Amino acid sequence: MAKTFAPSPLALPLPPLAALAGLRLGAVEANIRYKGRTDLMLMEFAPGTTVAGVFTRNKCPGAPIDWCRAQLPGGTARGLLVNSGNANVFTGRAGVETVESSAAAAARALGCAPSEIFLASTGVIGEKLPADRIVAALPALVAALRVDGWEAAARAIMTTDTFPKAARREARIGDVTVLIQGIAKGSGMIAPDMATMLAYVATDAALPASVLQALLESGVRGSFNAITVDSDTSTSDTLMLFATGQAGNAPVGDAHDPALADFAAALGEVLTELAIMVVRDGEGASKMMTITVRGAVSDGSAHRVALAIGNSPLVKTAVAGEDANWGRIVMAVGKAGEPADRDRLSVAIGGTVIAAKGTVVEGYDETPVIAHMKGQDIVIEVDLGLGDGRATIWSCDLTHGYIDINGSYRS
Repeated sequence: MAKTFAPSPLALPLPPLAALAGLRLGAVEANIRYKGRTDLMLMEFAPGTTVAGVFTRNKCPGAPIDWCRAQLPGGTARGLLVNSGNANVFTGRAGVETVESSAAAAARALGCAPSEIFLASTGVIGEKLPADRIVAALPALVAALRVDGWEAAARAIMTTDTFPKAARREARIGDVTVLIQGIAKGSGMIAPDMATMLAYVATDAALPASVLQALLESGVRGSFNAITVDSDTSTSDTLMLFATGQAGNAPVGDAHDPALADFAAALGEVLTELAIMVVRDGEGASKMMTITVRGAVSDGSAHRVALAIGNSPLVKTAVAGEDANWGRIVMAVGKAGEPADRDRLSVAIGGTVIAAKGTVVEGYDETPVIAHMKGQDIVIEVDLGLGDGRATIWSCDLTHGYIDINGSYRS
């Protein structure tokens, strides 16, 4: 049977999801690793669907990452095939052959070229992925395709996740309303270098692949590249955006066209919502941290300082223990390797300024901070007092649950 995990106390319900013109989804149980649950998902896209993607920066990527990178310049997609339970990473020639045979089988099933099939795998590293089980499951998977298969697809790609993740928005391109909707999975091995394990967003807008790519690369900076659970970058990180073109909006050939302003904003909201759900489902997490750094010499510097705070085991365990130990935040700022001045620094938790100008604020009362630390959503703010740079990242606490999950992940 599949291993199950207690639902995260930070879990969010699925939002209402709608059928998206030009897209069908399905999921089946292929017995790749898990028993008694779905573990293989397929998205089928209408002919002419364009595609964009960003992938892990890990230097030991899985075979599916190499495949997707090679096909992405083609700019079109007809299918997306994803399995959970086995990452198909560090599997040598066998991993490449599994990718090739899976893409060929999916292409035959959908009546397209293998180059229009995109693949992903998530799960255990270093074990051969049984291509025969994927190929054997494809007829049932194609038969399971439905316009309302979003939740089934979201559940099929879960590993240590405790809840399925989805988000949707509507936007205007000219006088046409378009839908943007996506799913994600991720719970552990999460750090901002793309940055979650798997996320797939689709829209019925008509947009060329080059425009999609520019919008996606812009949107990922403040969303998936602004989250961290454990500072570890997965070998399988994949974020893809598909546009089926069914909405019938007027052609747009430039990502900076004012006609795309509303679409770009809505896409950013979808990406950010999905990314925050990943943090809320962080392995063993009981609290989420929103960390904002202001007054840095640049936005990039602020981002790196914020990550130093969010990745600090001492900060994360203090939050888990509901200890308002602001000294650990100061420590993390100082170790980030970014410009900082102790005598200009200020630290606030839950809106209460605790330290400023190199010392504790006179008359500081810890009572409201202690009350804030007992909640589930912890807000940390740092002002470096050096410039106009600003960044916000999201992280979670570190509890014994993280050890419990990762100490027995393969069993």
